[in-house]
Amino acid sequence: MYNSDTEVLFPWRAVPSLKGIRGMEWDQLIDTVLGETAEDVDRQSFILMVVRIFGCTGCNSDSFRAMRGCAKCAQQSIRRYRGDDADLVKLFEKTKQEIKNYRKANAPDK
Repeated sequence: MYNSDTEVLFPWRAVPSLKGIRGMEWDQLIDTVLGETAEDVDRQSFILMVVRIFGCTGCNSDSFRAMRGCAKCAQQSIRRYRGDDADLVKLFEKTKQEIKNYRKANAPDK
């Protein structure tokens, strides 16, 4: 079965669908990454974090999750997340630092 909302990894276009599902801290994080002042590292960190939480790498076209689509799967996954919003913000900051460290270690020599 084909669902036009299903992609290989969590799509950026589905991020707004995650707003209003949890508390105020979560919504502020969504607003931050969607905002005009957000940097690439913020967006990349958010996507990497949700890919890890939601298990996007284990999804395939024949799975029930794929049949529902990325937005619906993500909404359900974020509702089921057992930590609180502060845990999600900490996880985002940790992922952001990982990406910064990776970039620094793998920057091309000038």
